[in-house]
Order: sequence, then C-alpha cells, then structure tokens
Amino acid sequence: MRSTGWLKHHRLPAFFVLAFAISWASWPAYAAGLTPRMEFLPIGPLAAAIITIALTEGSAGFRTWGRRLVRWRVGWVWYAVALLLPVVLVLAAGFFNIALGAPAPGLGRLTWSGLLAVFAVRMVNPLDGPLGEEPGFRGYAVPLLQASRPPLLSAAILGVLVTLWHPPLVLFGGLSLTGLPTTFAITFLYVWLFNRTGGSALLTILFHNSQGTLTFGSFGFTGADAVRMELIYFLVVVLAVLATLVLDRQTWRTAPRRATAVGPFSLRRLL
Repeated sequence: MRSTGWLKHHRLPAFFVLAFAISWASWPAYAAGLTPRMEFLPIGPLAAAIITIALTEGSAGFRTWGRRLVRWRVGWVWYAVALLLPVVLVLAAGFFNIALGAPAPGLGRLTWSGLLAVFAVRMVNPLDGPLGEEPGFRGYAVPLLQASRPPLLSAAILGVLVTLWHPPLVLFGGLSLTGLPTTFAITFLYVWLFNRTGGSALLTILFHNSQGTLTFGSFGFTGADAVRMELIYFLVVVLAVLATLVLDRQTWRTAPRRATAVGPFSLRRLL
C-alpha cells in the first residue's frame, strides 16, 4: 500500500521509468552476450501507461485515457494537418535536396497501394511507433506535464525524454545521430497538434503514422545525399516548429482543459 501511495503521487516519473525499462529490456542481455541481437520495443510507452494507470487510477483513469485515444470530433482541418503535414515536411526537404543535385531513384518505385498498405499495417501494429508511442507519450504523459506547466515547457521536457529514449536505435543502426535532434524538434509539433485538437491522441497517432509511411528514405538517396537529406529535414522541421510558435502563440501559453486532466490527486505531488 505504501508503494501504491508513492506511485499515485509520482505517476510521471513512474511512467517514464517503465517506458525506458520495457523498451530497453533486451539491451543489457545483448551487451552481456546472452542474446544474439538487441530488440528495441516501441511498445514500452503504451505498456507503461497501462501499468501506471492500473496501479494508480484504476477504471476512472482508463476511462479518461481512453477518451483521449478515441477523441475524433476535432474538425476535418485537423485530420488534414495530421495526415498531410508530415508529407509536406518530407517532400519539402526531399525536393530541396533534389534541387541541390541529389538523384532520387526511390520516387519512381512508390505506389499509392504500397503507401496505403504500409499506413494500414502501422495503424494496427502495437510494435510500431504510432500505437507503441503515442498513447503513452502524448495520450498519458503530456496531460501530466501540462497539469502544472505551460505547453511550451512541457513540450521541451517531453522532447528531451523522448530523445533520450531513442539512443539504442542509434547504437544498433536503426536511427542516425541526426535523428536525435530531429526527434526533439518534432516533439513540439506533436504537442501542438495534441493541444489544438483538445487532447486527441488519435490525431497524434495519425500524424506519427503518416510521418513513418512516407519518409526521406522513400527518395532512395545514398551516401552524402542521404546525409544532407537528414540535415535538410531537420531544418524543415525546426522551421515548422518556429511557425507554430510565431503564428499560434496562444496555444503555447495555455493548454486546453481536456489536455491537462490528471485525475483526483494533487498536482503539486505528481513529481
């Protein structure tokens, strides 16, 4: 009972400890030579949210969390933003790289049916990023962060933590070093979308899914062109974040109530 009481007032650190531990579970065994390969588990944030809610809030917490996961009445324009903004970002970076002389053999191999198939599979696969990360990082952690902090600071804190969650992918070849600052920057767009849609994790799932369906890898750049593409993409994401900061300042000052609900416990005792 004493442990449960501590968890109730420290849900945010408990969630992140669990998310890291679950996702990195095979790393120590791999480092010790006990397993042939390292498996990074994107399901860590989702599993951590389920465990933390079960231990600290029970059915009431699951109902609140569940409403964020299925919040779909947000206006069609936000569906367009969630689905198209990631595409615009990667196309802008890709075509700029092409303008600098980079060949893009991968574009000719892309098909609508192939992209839709990738999108559909990612939408239902909990071992992929959208379902593995969004219900935890955005659907659970962001409201806790914003309970006592402005959205801009909350996004910065989350960006640091999510970036620190990714290094195993860098160490084992699943992500480049440039991907880390990009991960930090794009976290601001996720938080912005989450707040703009009244705390809809469903829309951030769509955003994440779109981001991973058409990537800069789809262009087929190689060598120095691929390295340059990653840098250009990072700069494009930063420009998009700055645009939200300049053009939508109010969203960064105060989060909507439905994006800050944290349950019956004292906000001052969350951390």
